[in-house]
Amino acid sequence: MRRSWRGGRYSVGVRTLEIVNPGQADILHFDKATGKAPQYDRPLTLEVWYPATIPQGREERTIYESAMPGNPERLPPGMPKTFRIAGKALRDAPPAKGERFPLVVVSHGYPGSRTFLSYLTENLASKGYVVAAIDHTDSVDGAVRGFQSTLLNRASDQLFTMQALEQESQKADDFLHGLLDASRVAIVGYSMGGYGALASAGAGYRRKSPAMTFVPGGYFEEWTAGNPKFAARRRENLKALVAIAPWGAQPPYLLWDDESLAAIHIPSLFIAGDQDDVSEYEQGTKRVFEHAIHSERCLLVYENANHNVGGNPPPPEVVGDFTTREHFDEPVWRKDRITAINQHFITAFLDLYLKGDESRRAYLHPVAERSNDGKWPLKQGEPVGAAFSDGKTYWKGFQRRWATGLEMHCKAGE
Repeated sequence: MRRSWRGGRYSVGVRTLEIVNPGQADILHFDKATGKAPQYDRPLTLEVWYPATIPQGREERTIYESAMPGNPERLPPGMPKTFRIAGKALRDAPPAKGERFPLVVVSHGYPGSRTFLSYLTENLASKGYVVAAIDHTDSVDGAVRGFQSTLLNRASDQLFTMQALEQESQKADDFLHGLLDASRVAIVGYSMGGYGALASAGAGYRRKSPAMTFVPGGYFEEWTAGNPKFAARRRENLKALVAIAPWGAQPPYLLWDDESLAAIHIPSLFIAGDQDDVSEYEQGTKRVFEHAIHSERCLLVYENANHNVGGNPPPPEVVGDFTTREHFDEPVWRKDRITAINQHFITAFLDLYLKGDESRRAYLHPVAERSNDGKWPLKQGEPVGAAFSDGKTYWKGFQRRWATGLEMHCKAGE
């Protein structure tokens, strides 16, 4: 699978970490007779990208291996059970010295993997972030188990990852020591990752949602709006939220009411396709955007795009199989264009709200809400070369013709 162009000024290292969240409810082994679930120590695998120093004679190259989506026993004849992604990072590279970088926690969909958004994770690390992508246990391609585990654990996994990496960075012998600034954290969540990220940001789930019945024993109650245990989970160091096609706001689930969405107070960037038939647009992502009234927020819309506006392009191994390719690709949009646009806007958003770089605000507030209404500042037929727009009449940072089919809507928090 071809890697995306990276673009940042830092070299990138990558490491795989194993963390364990102790004493969690093993909801997949819920005992109906006792009405309780046993406890277990929940394992999570992380892929962590970070600004690094590349030793002389070494190259920023690595290979990520991921399971194919779907049941591994039911893949089409001849299709491998795994595929590879060529990455631009050096495995276990020495961390950069002399700077501390904000943390970005990345959370995949159901199913997915910690490398499902590697085009973004590498890109952000090259721009001065420590990026930790989670393999959410029971929700990983090739090892999917009951959906109730994903519902119950998604936000918990995100918040625990924040806490675990902060604790690791305090150890003098850990590679994150002196590298990670755990006071500045953002969560980027796609689909079910977005579902969890909204709760991590303060939006407790609605008690009367039909989704509540999916998790037995009342264990979901601790994540509902107004529950004291949910309020106690708030993390002051969580400063920003990116939710890409977040699942759960749409009928019939309606996991958030207006009051719970209003509990999000940190800045947020929502990204969606207006033809999303999984999370829905009008009654899903757009409704969340409209009612998160206390968040300074923006909504980036891909016109005529469906749900797959978050992950990597399809690997070559799946191009000939429609069912598997549909897990990755979009019918209308070029996936390499989606990934580049996501890199562009997510970088601007995080630079603004995690690093305080006010120069990025202009990228998030373009001259026209619909990109098609922007005007390139040259006469028809006049040569343009490789110029980028300055933002006065056309979306800032885009080249001629390339800001097409997009919308950006922003609202100040009340």
